[in-house]
Amino acid sequence: MFSFSFPVKATIAISLFASLLLLSACSEQNTQSTPVAKQKVTPPKIDRATPVAFTSAIATTQTTTLHPILTVYKSPTCGCCEKWIDHIEQHGFTTKAHNHENLSAFKQAKGIAPQYRSCHTAVSKDGYVFEGHVPAKFIHQFLAQPPKNALGLSVPAMPIGTPGMEIGDKFMPYQVILLNADGSYGIYAELNNYQEQF
Repeated sequence: MFSFSFPVKATIAISLFASLLLLSACSEQNTQSTPVAKQKVTPPKIDRATPVAFTSAIATTQTTTLHPILTVYKSPTCGCCEKWIDHIEQHGFTTKAHNHENLSAFKQAKGIAPQYRSCHTAVSKDGYVFEGHVPAKFIHQFLAQPPKNALGLSVPAMPIGTPGMEIGDKFMPYQVILLNADGSYGIYAELNNYQEQF
């Protein structure tokens, strides 16, 4: 085996690059009805002494999208929706937010019964719906292995302590509901404390 160390300049450049990526993830969301185009990040200048395999990994990362995309339909005045969007982006999703004038009709068209509705609806590229303040953890699990005939997941109403609905250290136990395409439902997860959401 052999070992090598990065030159100081390369280490600093890599640290700056990582910091820029983190800051760009926290940029302000577009609340218009048209999605925001992704911006390309220019990788830092790498010192010649940096190993070729490492620079290839950076180049590959720049051209590969690893984050699933969710399109979020919401009211233009909903602050908790924006906080939920922040939560899912911090946990590996890319979002496109759209303000919608008639959310009830939209939810009905998506097959979400009134008793399972909340303030916003996210839709995956495959058409699965995620209604309300569903934690990112369960969206990832669902998308990795969608149940047969599933429509999506829902956290009905707006339970205190769910992602985007945090009020101090208050937490209301709740269920994540599995919505099926035939109108039936099941319990996907039961959460009894705040930490179970992550």
